Amino acid sequence: MVEYTYSLDSVFGALADPTRRDILSRVSSRQLTISQIAGRYNLGFAAISKHLMVLEKAGLIIKHRVGRRQFVRARADTLQEASDYLDQYKEAWEARLDSLEQYLNESDNNDR
Repeated sequence: MVEYTYSLDSVFGALADPTRRDILSRVSSRQLTISQIAGRYNLGFAAISKHLMVLEKAGLIIKHRVGRRQFVRARADTLQEASDYLDQYKEAWEARLDSLEQYLNESDNNDR
């Protein structure tokens, strides 16, 4: 269980930064070279490299080489784990909101 928590901590930590979320969004639809990614931001190559390292350590992206170029693509399985974790809370809140809605409807009907 500790590894799972650590993994989720890394994922949510990586997603806390808007630049990293944007990078992940871009590589979710297609793989891009690091140069293509860096060209979209007003940041130095070193800063982009650090963002990519955080995303890679969290398991959100995979980097691979083809010749001299390095490509980046998203890993859907890691995002699915985070989504599954959040779904637990979504279900709990939906149940609470449904209960509140039922209470308010019953209270409204009793007032009439």
